[in-house]
This record gives sequence, structure tokens and C-alpha cells, in this order.
Amino acid sequence: MQIKVRLDSRPIQRWARLFSKQTILRAARVMGPTLVALTFAGVAHAQGTMDFSGAQTLMGTFKTFAIYAGAVICFGGLIFAGIRMMSGRFQDAIPGLFGALFGAGVLGWGAGWIGSLTGQSM
Repeated sequence: MQIKVRLDSRPIQRWARLFSKQTILRAARVMGPTLVALTFAGVAHAQGTMDFSGAQTLMGTFKTFAIYAGAVICFGGLIFAGIRMMSGRFQDAIPGLFGALFGAGVLGWGAGWIGSLTGQSM
């Protein structure tokens, strides 16, 4: 006579149902797109910071242009006003003096403002 011992196998059966092939495939179908999206998000996050050195170079060019343009405008206005004053027409020299003042503003405030945008000083 053979004695049969029956163990309570309900937890084992529950685990077998939980990890069946069909259940694992369904979980992979549900979680797959999310895992792919998280993988790409991690790769995109690991790319590093953006390089704005080209933009800073461009703003440096604008700043240099503002310095030179302001100097040329200021110098041109002074020459215009000086010629008018030497000929004795002081009233005609006033627009030249305002032109020189405008050129000084472009030279000082314009270049200073552009430099403040890029963190560069004069």
C-alpha cells in the first residue's frame, strides 16, 4: 500500500498562474511602450547641455559693430559740427553736436546693453 501525501499547493498554483506565459506576454504588451519611452527619455537627458557659443560669438560681433558704428557716428558729427563752427555758423553746428551725442549713446549704452546680454564687459 502506498501512502499519498498531498501538500497544500495553492501558493504554488497561484505563482504558476501569476507567471504564466500568457500573463507575462500581456504585461510586456502593456508595459512595453512605457519602457521604450522611458529609455529614450533617459538617453535624451544624457545628451548634455546646449552649446550657445555661436550665439555669444554673434552677440560679440554685434557689440563690436555697435562700438565701431558709435565711434564713426560720434566722430562724423564732431567733424560736421567743427567745420560749421569754424565757418562761423554756430546755429548750423547744433545738428552735428546732436549727431555726436547720438554716436556716443550708441557707443556707450548700445555696446553696454549688448554686453550685458552675453555677460561680457566693455
